[in-house]
Amino acid sequence: MSGATLPSVIETYQRAHDRHDADAAITAFGADATVVDEGATYTGAERIRWWLERTASEYTYTRTLTGVDDLGGGVVVVHNHLSGDFPGGEVDLRYRFELRGDLIHRLEIAP
Repeated sequence: MSGATLPSVIETYQRAHDRHDADAAITAFGADATVVDEGATYTGAERIRWWLERTASEYTYTRTLTGVDDLGGGVVVVHNHLSGDFPGGEVDLRYRFELRGDLIHRLEIAP
């Protein structure tokens, strides 16, 4: 894993998402935040909450943090390995966070 430190707001989001706690996870996002996942875009708290609840119930998986890259300017790339009951069973994902202040403004998830 790289030497970059995981910002607390990202850690808050990931831990809450791991627990399937949409209420706690949504607090990490700004009101006008955007999430891009699996080719779909979710903007605003209501749509992001819907996405959080859907992803929490769709599959069961474990997440292992494998790296953190601080690109500067509030952009942090987090590398996670997921194992679970989703198609393929294992995947390495890149979570590109753009922070604005102490909140997540944009999150893009891609292989």
